[in-house]
Amino acid sequence: MKHNFNAGPSVLPKEVFEEASQAVLNFRDTGLSILEIGHRTPLFQSVMDETISLTNELMHLDSDHFVLFLHGGATTQFFQVPMNLLDENETAAYLDCGVWGTKAIKEARVFGEVTIVASSKDKNYSYIPKGYRIAADAKFFHYTSNNTIEGTEMFEIPITNLPLVADMSSDILSREMDFNRFALIYAGAQKNIGAAGANLVVVRRDILGKVNRRLPGMMDYRQHIEAGSMLNTPPVFSIYVCLLTLRWLKKQGGVPGIEKLNKAKADLLYKTLDSREGFEPTVAREDRSRMNVVFRIPEARLEKKFIDACEEQGMVGVKGHRSVGGFRISLYNAVAMESVKAISSLINDL
Repeated sequence: MKHNFNAGPSVLPKEVFEEASQAVLNFRDTGLSILEIGHRTPLFQSVMDETISLTNELMHLDSDHFVLFLHGGATTQFFQVPMNLLDENETAAYLDCGVWGTKAIKEARVFGEVTIVASSKDKNYSYIPKGYRIAADAKFFHYTSNNTIEGTEMFEIPITNLPLVADMSSDILSREMDFNRFALIYAGAQKNIGAAGANLVVVRRDILGKVNRRLPGMMDYRQHIEAGSMLNTPPVFSIYVCLLTLRWLKKQGGVPGIEKLNKAKADLLYKTLDSREGFEPTVAREDRSRMNVVFRIPEARLEKKFIDACEEQGMVGVKGHRSVGGFRISLYNAVAMESVKAISSLINDL
């Protein structure tokens, strides 16, 4: 048996794989593959409609927010957000808590000014800054809710009167929060809600259309809203996998149900690491991510023993990101408690 702890693309529920693979061969007994049906046919329109409806339901979104499924992944949103929201003579406020926040800041500076309200770079992004001030005249405030590489997570929504923009790529729908407090949310699908290739965007319509620049049609959120995420051919198969995953999530008790499981998984693994000599979590306790558990093993002999044991017992995806090294065990929604118990037992037995 394989225990998949990859950081993304990552594990999906078994039933999703089974249904998706069947749809590749024969979608809804049509004799056609999901890969070959027209995206503007009633067949696929029903997929898109249900995927958007389920997203609205699971996030409890109000009528002011629109759900989009777009191409490009979260990295595209690093520039599409400021392109739509920030003029050259305006300033946006950003929180710098890791690699992805840094990349988002770099792209935003192409379109306007950026103020970094706080940064945890001084300690290798091992904590979330507290007590920072956000300038009242900024156009919006952007942050990354979970830092996949560094293993930190923000459990409280920042308090500000500015439009809130969040990259939720690695913790979307993993825990309850008031999603309606955000002006714009974006998330690559390949960690918690589907397969690589689709990008979820939730946007409040009233923040759009306020920049002076002309926007390419494919970069204009308003056009995607009007077209119902079908301005061009959408990532059909990836969106179908999102639909299957959202159905599965609803059956788990929705976001409240999966949050309870995610908390139990993270608590077990952190308790194991804290009690086992030679294993060193790298993140401040109050900011430890439930999605990405990051740690080091300073002793070379024990590190090799751990790597070898993981390989022997089918534990995959445990190495840290190439930029930081160490180890990272990702505990996304579809990671089973049995897998977390298995790797916790492995650590205890070394």
